[in-house]
Amino acid sequence: MRFILTDHARKRLVRRGIRPEWVAAALDRPQRTENDPDDPTLAHALAVVADQGFRVLRVIYNETMDPVAVVTAFFDDRVKDL
Repeated sequence: MRFILTDHARKRLVRRGIRPEWVAAALDRPQRTENDPDDPTLAHALAVVADQGFRVLRVIYNETMDPVAVVTAFFDDRVKDL
């Protein structure tokens, strides 16, 4: 999936040590996708990142844009069912 990073997302990736290729992999091959509970323009892609001890990466993106715009990404340690 083609995507761009918002300025906010770019800063968060650096701060959280998240590689852009992990974001790309989550968008291309998510284990699960979810609708955002508050904003109908946003979607969440969840994917396991083996390089990070099989933690779940949550990528939140605006799916109404072309290319999609990644808003933020973080390791979501609350997700246990992937």
